[in-house]
Amino acid sequence: MHQHKFPDMPCSFRRLWLASLLACAAAAAWAQPLPSVTVQPLTQAAANGFDGKVEAVRQAQIAAQVPGAVIELNVHAGDQVRAGQVLLRIDARAAEQGTAASAAQVTAARAQLDVAARELARKRQLYEKHYISQAALDQAEAAHRAAKAQVDALAAQAVAAQTQTGWHVIKAPFDGVVAQVPVERGDMAMPGKPLLTIYDPARLRVSAFVPVTALAASDGALEGAQVWLAGQAQPVTPVHVQVLPTADAASLTREVRAELPAGTGAVPGVFARLALAAAPLPAAAQGGQRLAVPLAAVVRRAEMTGVYVLGPAGAPLLRQVRLGAVAGDQVEVLSGLDAGERVVTDPHAATRAAAAAHPAK
Repeated sequence: MHQHKFPDMPCSFRRLWLASLLACAAAAAWAQPLPSVTVQPLTQAAANGFDGKVEAVRQAQIAAQVPGAVIELNVHAGDQVRAGQVLLRIDARAAEQGTAASAAQVTAARAQLDVAARELARKRQLYEKHYISQAALDQAEAAHRAAKAQVDALAAQAVAAQTQTGWHVIKAPFDGVVAQVPVERGDMAMPGKPLLTIYDPARLRVSAFVPVTALAASDGALEGAQVWLAGQAQPVTPVHVQVLPTADAASLTREVRAELPAGTGAVPGVFARLALAAAPLPAAAQGGQRLAVPLAAVVRRAEMTGVYVLGPAGAPLLRQVRLGAVAGDQVEVLSGLDAGERVVTDPHAATRAAAAAHPAK
């Protein structure tokens, strides 16, 4: 390998020689143009298409209410189930023994109530014949009421124990499809731990986040909304479109939910695109331009978000920007850029070029 040697020259000339070499290196770095795009205003068609995903309108994540081992698992992911169908069972032997003990206590309490009732009847007969005092009769009546209250309390405990025994049998809350089964037979079920996820395939919707500026004329835009589902060549007209009342302060967007008709064949979690009807921009947005840059051009460093902009001499300059909604591989720029400026699409190459242009001293 060829090695460069410093020529035999004074120290001051050597510094000048090194500076010229660095300048040549920087010029060589700029000699190859950095990949860039020109910032252009968003067209109305681009502004009205928004990425989203398919969700289930009715979905239930079934969790255990009591601890125990899973001793029976009757379904797997993808199975169709009917309302009331037994999905799995949790070991209920301890609960069943508790239920039997509660039932035995109720039986014993009722026997004591029968004794107290017969004793009260005898005391009343004796009191009518003036053989016992009023105090003795009151004591018998109090014993009877106490025995009756004991029976009621134990009976309520027995019903509660019987109800808890039923919690060990997990049934489907509605007709649907099993989406996830994160447990296996023999796993330990704990209260609050998810056991299965079920969704209703007949009721699906597409959820997308739309900039508030695109929803200013929401009546006309929502009436002609259409949904493009992944893998389908034709759009689907939703049966109902809802705009949630709250907006995200960071991205200035609102969630739009478009309910799909039955039979679309979609499943929760897949990609979809919500297309709103072309409507004129509101008066507040007509005075300005809505700009977008590729997502690949965005640089994030700590709390700073920016892009590299090519200067007059072709040097990349890092500039802070404020971003808005994401649409596919593009992101809206709310401030920091003007139409016509060129943005570098390879931030790593721009960083190397900027470092070569301004080497550390």
